[in-house]
Amino acid sequence: MERQQCLPSYVLITPARNEEAFMEKTIESVIHQTCLPLRWIIVNDGSTDATGELVNRYLSRYRWIELVNLPKRRERNFAAKVYAFNAGQERLKKVNYEIIGNLDSDVSLDPDHFEFLLGKFKEEPRLGVAGTVFKEEGGYNSETDSFEGQLHVSGQCQMFRRQCFQDIGGYFANKAGGIDWIAVATARMLGWKTRSFREKSFFHYRHLGTAERSPFAAAFSYGEKDYYLGGHPLWEVFRAAYRMTKPPYLVEGLALGLGYWWAMLRRVERPVSKELMAFHRREQMQKLKIIIKSLLTFKPIDKFTLLPE
Repeated sequence: MERQQCLPSYVLITPARNEEAFMEKTIESVIHQTCLPLRWIIVNDGSTDATGELVNRYLSRYRWIELVNLPKRRERNFAAKVYAFNAGQERLKKVNYEIIGNLDSDVSLDPDHFEFLLGKFKEEPRLGVAGTVFKEEGGYNSETDSFEGQLHVSGQCQMFRRQCFQDIGGYFANKAGGIDWIAVATARMLGWKTRSFREKSFFHYRHLGTAERSPFAAAFSYGEKDYYLGGHPLWEVFRAAYRMTKPPYLVEGLALGLGYWWAMLRRVERPVSKELMAFHRREQMQKLKIIIKSLLTFKPIDKFTLLPE
């Protein structure tokens, strides 16, 4: 495939650890894009499986793909992804690009996925972060099953305008997680437009947050993260109650709420600024008012467009 010169140029970085099961699907998705990246840096973050060997098989055929091998880390937390991403970004210092993407190693994309997003960046100069909705096995669809909505861009595939990424200071290496959310919310707070588009989607093979842990533990961790990131208590009550109405019903909703209140009881230090927390809570309360109004008037709501652009 040829790069389409009329669209903004882009690069990709993929932190990968023990992704032998899914890495090839992601590679095949990228090499068949209608608009190829200038460079794609895959960072093998201390994998103990065949992730590195799998990537190596593609390097001689696709010179724009580069593999960076990092040593195995003793400590494993969410900040590791940021350190791996930064190691990849170091390899791009001399590359003249306009858009930088963070792509997970367990996704499949339509061939025109990046062409579509680059077109959106070209149309809107103030678009700082862009992505699409995603689907998972079991029927999960972020467009219909999440209240994050169109203003959030999921971390499995985030595309940043280079200036926007510089303005937010890159990814914040928060050990407790939420690095993708912090990046997108900060960009929006600084006046950049952030947008997920539902005209396209990608498939995510691993359920959100379940890498190396159970669904219950993942939900508990998400509840803790909601507190770390400054989420409003009223919103968390609503979110936990809503999760209890979805399979496996009571279990994950309870875990979510317990995680939030456990973090609150421990008075865990929050990594976000007071300004970002206030901005976040205002958006949550705007959403909650719209939801309550729709329930009282028996009108259906579109979760994806709860907050306008």
